[in-house]
Amino acid sequence: MRLGVIDVGSNTVHLLVVDAHRGAQPLPATSHKIELRLSEHVTDAGDIAESGEAALTGFIHECLAVAEDQGVEEVMAFVTSAIREAPNGEEVLARVRAATGVALQVLSGEDEARLTFLAARRWFGWSSGTLLVVDIGGGSLELAAGMDEEPDAAVSLPLGAGRLTRDLLPGDPPSSEVVREARRVIRQRLAAAMRPLAKAGTADRAVGTSKTMRSLARVTGAAPSSEGPYAARSLERVALATLVTDLGAMTSRQRERLSGISASRSHQLLAGALVAEAVMDLLDLDRLEICPWALREGVILSRLDTMG
Repeated sequence: MRLGVIDVGSNTVHLLVVDAHRGAQPLPATSHKIELRLSEHVTDAGDIAESGEAALTGFIHECLAVAEDQGVEEVMAFVTSAIREAPNGEEVLARVRAATGVALQVLSGEDEARLTFLAARRWFGWSSGTLLVVDIGGGSLELAAGMDEEPDAAVSLPLGAGRLTRDLLPGDPPSSEVVREARRVIRQRLAAAMRPLAKAGTADRAVGTSKTMRSLARVTGAAPSSEGPYAARSLERVALATLVTDLGAMTSRQRERLSGISASRSHQLLAGALVAEAVMDLLDLDRLEICPWALREGVILSRLDTMG
């Protein structure tokens, strides 16, 4: 069957259309996305602003039109931290549903970690043994580890690249003192949440997913997206440490000139790098392999598992 998944993230709203059958690899047919940056459409009280709600409603209408044109039989839609944490999130979702007919499912941080872990497990297979998955989004960081398809530990922390840029890294570029303080805060918050992962055991394979990880890997020498999803890609801790130093001295405009970095993501790259480096240091990971599948694929795979 042909499935459509609308992913409302903190940075991007993305429709992915796939040909999906139980027991088979989901094959991408088309995608449609916009850099909405919903996390920036907030009031001083933290509510989703009318501008953000209107843009989201309009884009979901666009997604439905694309889905119809592509012969989609079922549309699934979900939201993550940007709406999940907004005080008026439920009201926004109700109005979007009334306007579009689409019921956006709110995923918890643990759900995000669990579904992303499922996608990585299916991609790399059982031969990976104990798997550790690191996913840096715009609003949150998800970590999951385990031996099965359901992780033994699933952790979500408010350490997304967009959130940290807004809250902890003012300036373009931020001062060295600001960067050092952001680094300290990130590592303290992360260290306080390490126990469940430590109990899950030493990872046989450590994996990074999603746009921030792919961007960091690309800047440090990984294959470009033009080489396709099966090209082996990784992020090395030594190279990342050098990159963090370099990024701290760059403006957003200078970061845009780096390989594989878009203008819309350049201002968040330093925060993402600080989080990735903290995870690798605190978990003693020399290398993260990059997985092309992440949360959207996890949602699709979970849906296929329920099909009779």
